[in-house]
Amino acid sequence: MQLDVFIDELKSISDKDDILDFCRKKVLHGTPFVFRDRENDFYDFQKRISLQFNVAFHEVYITGSGKLGFSPLKKKEFDLDSDIDVAIISGDLFDNILELIRNYQMSLRASKRNVSEQEIKLYHQFLEYVAIGWIRPDKLPLSFQIENLKNAWFDFFDSISYGRSEVGDYKVTAGIFKSYRHFELYTFSGINDLNKSLNLSS
Repeated sequence: MQLDVFIDELKSISDKDDILDFCRKKVLHGTPFVFRDRENDFYDFQKRISLQFNVAFHEVYITGSGKLGFSPLKKKEFDLDSDIDVAIISGDLFDNILELIRNYQMSLRASKRNVSEQEIKLYHQFLEYVAIGWIRPDKLPLSFQIENLKNAWFDFFDSISYGRSEVGDYKVTAGIFKSYRHFELYTFSGINDLNKSLNLSS
């Protein structure tokens, strides 16, 4: 689907159930644009990530412009400057990361960590995402990233970026959703907000 067709079709609907169906059909379902006509490569990419984090391959999704071929929010086509945004759907992985966060939070409470005001601000942003069922490791304070997640997370996704995996010459980033329901609700929220803005501007 082209960007202008996507926008026109979304703009033509207003019922929330229809918007949810649109979100499921056009945004969540199907082979990502970046893997168009490369189903086997897509499976291998999913499997690579699933083995790293011990999740099922079908719990690894590509979102954003890498999925659609464009960003409807930014009105921008997918290109070599675009990131590949991965969503891992795993309650167990989500809970494992939260256990690390619990230890970090206890250290903060005991004043055993010297954390800057900027890192505290970033940490609060991280917790806002956790509250809606989404862990974004990029929002963790730098000191915490290096100590707990660097080898298991950032180094891994760097290792499959820029031509070092099936996805191609792109940066790969990722987050963890507690459940598919959390993933769907977050995606629907963005599409619903876009629908509202399109109809307000018409």
